[in-house]
Amino acid sequence: MERIGEAEYAVMEVLWQDAPLTAAEVAERVPAERGWSIRTVKTMLARLLAKGVLAHEEEGRRYLYRPRIARADYVAQESGRLIDRMFGGRVTPLVAHLAERDRLSEADIAEIEALLKALKA
Repeated sequence: MERIGEAEYAVMEVLWQDAPLTAAEVAERVPAERGWSIRTVKTMLARLLAKGVLAHEEEGRRYLYRPRIARADYVAQESGRLIDRMFGGRVTPLVAHLAERDRLSEADIAEIEALLKALKA
């Protein structure tokens, strides 16, 4: 599956939350701080269609767009790519890196401990 760019990801997030949607509906839901016109949103939709991560169907004179991939599947793929590329495919160095940079809060540590405990059970 082709990678989704940061701007395209904003469109996918809208469609993962609610689909199918028209281009105009997507444009209304993309965060306002992006300042995108309907034309920009249509460009993003066209790119995502070309990458095969979106599908569309005609409804009268308009198109309805929907994701062809689940968000969880995409996140898993991208997470795996990051871990493979940056940490040799190992999760432990990633967690160590986050801990060394003070990126883990007490709540994060408690969640990780609970997850590890559940995995061991």
